[in-house]
Amino acid sequence: MFRQPGQGGACVCQAVIRFGSTPRVVTHSRTDWPIFTTALVTLLAIAGPLMLWPEASGRLVDTVYQFLTSQLGVVYIWAGNAVFGFVLWVALSRHGRRVLGRPGVSPRFSTASWVSMVFCAGVATGILYWGTVEWAHYYVGPPFAIEPRSTEAVEWAATYGMFHWGPTGWAFYCLPTLAIGHAYYVRHQPHMRVSSACHMVLGGQTAGFIGRATDTLFIVGVLGAAGTSLGFGTPMIAAGLGYLFGVESTFGLQVGVVALCAVLFTASVYVGLDRGIKRLSNVNVAITKALLLFVLLAGPTLFILKMTSNSVGLLVYQFLRMNTWTDPLTNSRFVEDWTVFYWAWWVAIGPFMGIFVARISEGRTIRQVVFCMLGFGSLGCAVYYGILGNYALHLELTGLLNVTALVLEQGEPTAIVAVIASLPAGGVVLGVFCIASLVFLATTYDSAAYALASSASTALGHDEDPERWHRMFWAVALALLPLAMMRIGGLDPMRTASLVASMPLLIVFVLMAVSLTRALREDNLPKRTYDS
Repeated sequence: MFRQPGQGGACVCQAVIRFGSTPRVVTHSRTDWPIFTTALVTLLAIAGPLMLWPEASGRLVDTVYQFLTSQLGVVYIWAGNAVFGFVLWVALSRHGRRVLGRPGVSPRFSTASWVSMVFCAGVATGILYWGTVEWAHYYVGPPFAIEPRSTEAVEWAATYGMFHWGPTGWAFYCLPTLAIGHAYYVRHQPHMRVSSACHMVLGGQTAGFIGRATDTLFIVGVLGAAGTSLGFGTPMIAAGLGYLFGVESTFGLQVGVVALCAVLFTASVYVGLDRGIKRLSNVNVAITKALLLFVLLAGPTLFILKMTSNSVGLLVYQFLRMNTWTDPLTNSRFVEDWTVFYWAWWVAIGPFMGIFVARISEGRTIRQVVFCMLGFGSLGCAVYYGILGNYALHLELTGLLNVTALVLEQGEPTAIVAVIASLPAGGVVLGVFCIASLVFLATTYDSAAYALASSASTALGHDEDPERWHRMFWAVALALLPLAMMRIGGLDPMRTASLVASMPLLIVFVLMAVSLTRALREDNLPKRTYDS
């Protein structure tokens, strides 16, 4: 016998507000102060030293990253394989037909809006940042002991980014989504939390100390991972705005970008989930589609299409090798600096995506969720890498722009701005690029704050969202860590934040997988199913 969502002791006051023709429930739920306070104190304890002592913190960050990746890198490689295999098994088994929701419930959002929200929250500005210049790092430092700047290095440089943003990475999003969604919608756990997703293992401790500790680890993980995403995107937008308006891209300008994102986020919070994140995501998908189409048509179209096709084929053919390569002989640190970093990033941000995607996926089947994320997510990322990355690669190979020199000497943001500005009507295109990046960043803020507020609230029903002030508070708090890391500068602070945040969450992933497996085996197949 399971309690219905909203039961369990928390006093909840509700008011129904009608947006258009859709009634929404605004919930004044209590804040879970132990979780809230612990997470906030942890955030201040991390961000404070980074802001006050940036140079010493930078040296410590570099030491920690080098040690952890060299000692624990192989753990992340096998975690990627295990999670990818697990979510495929769940989707392809008879459990894949199970609906996340009450019998007869319909999906809350249209398929197009649902896919847009999942994709925008999942990729954030990282896809525009890395999709444009990640290949440059692989071109000068390729995998598999390949000769740098060779023809073979070009092929792998155009492919490896698609791998890092491909099915294995998206699988790290799928597992928490399935575990949290099934626990909440099917097993009727009272909270949409990571601890609730582990209820079949934790038992009576789900609402006890171990459960609260699990939720606190999740919040710290989100702060680290979201801080990494925001830390990449903010300097890129600042560099673009600096180029457009003829001002220097300073730390103050970066703070201004964060403030501008906060304005967009505040508007999104005010109108709610249905009209906030949904509309931001739909608008951003439209903007980026237009941007990608313009780059494809205005750039070297044939080269982009041929290189993208070649990269997809190489990825499919070498997928198993790339998924298991640990570089045991040459120790070039390619795996540690890139694949391990990416898997740690996906792990750290996975539970946050799990809460958000589970919230918007009521009425969807497990199979639909898995194949949407693995399929549409990976395909969308491949398109970004194929068009933006190969356009920049063409500039490098033809000598029109020395992209690798810009990346290595002046940093990724400067290189990205130079690449986009090289297009016809470069100033206009760069402006559109900055707008798309800004909306991506705001969507990340909104989604992350939504997940954090949900985890630090005592009770939320199926049609209830966290309080506005609570979500806005976490949006402000989320800005602290990336601003602190930007003061240090470089990639290592971002990488270390994701790595450290993800380590304890690896254990949580195991608990979620075991709990979901037990729950699926106990449940009876519901009467209503979909064919896909």
